[in-house]
Amino acid sequence: MAKEKNKSKSFVLRIDSETMDAIEAWAADEFRSTNGQLQWIIAEALRKAGRQPKKKGSHQEEQ
Repeated sequence: MAKEKNKSKSFVLRIDSETMDAIEAWAADEFRSTNGQLQWIIAEALRKAGRQPKKKGSHQEEQ
């Protein structure tokens, strides 16, 4: 069986130092890495906006 390819994409994010300091402190409070905190923030924003991507293997694909 072939290994599933990594579906993560990398990109450069430019952010001001005060905002980055706040994100790093928030991540530490939540026991997450800074990257993990940014992923969580983005996922929450997508969920609240009703724009979260559909998961593969959902009911629609089974039909």
